[in-house]
Amino acid sequence: MTATQVPDDIEIRAANAGEASEIAHFHVKIWRETYRDMAPEEALRVLNEDRRLPGWIETLSSTDLRKNTLIALADGKIVGLVGYGPPTTWIFGDRGEIKHLYVDGSQRGRGLGRRLLQQAFQQMGELGFNGIGLAVVRENMTARRFYKCLGGTEHAEFQDPGPIWKSSNILVIWPAGTETG
Repeated sequence: MTATQVPDDIEIRAANAGEASEIAHFHVKIWRETYRDMAPEEALRVLNEDRRLPGWIETLSSTDLRKNTLIALADGKIVGLVGYGPPTTWIFGDRGEIKHLYVDGSQRGRGLGRRLLQQAFQQMGELGFNGIGLAVVRENMTARRFYKCLGGTEHAEFQDPGPIWKSSNILVIWPAGTETG
């Protein structure tokens, strides 16, 4: 197995509403690890599982077939996720939006993020989105380099209005039919 090959024991599948609590826990854990040096203390304190859970319940219970969350499991434990669907703000135009991409630190550098995005891109293409976009916090240089390596183009800058952290973001885009290789 090469350093960028996802181990065979990792399963990727669609998440279901019954997993909302586990997903909210994973989301908060990885979000806090990722943004601990970027986000204000108030955001790190307030954006907790209680705040994230209702959104995950809503997302995972949606009947909109264009919304989906894929989870990666190792030994039954979530080690990665990607969520996508219709855009939530005008900056995306008619592109589909990658809303979340989180990979546990124990799995980084093994190709899991690439594999999650690859499956999301494929499914988004089948759903007819005219390209793909995601917002990345300006200071998140690790993610920005990763998206560039996958062929993403930094297209526009915008301010995320919050509700708690008004972060400076960059819109990264890929054309329709993109594959991550």
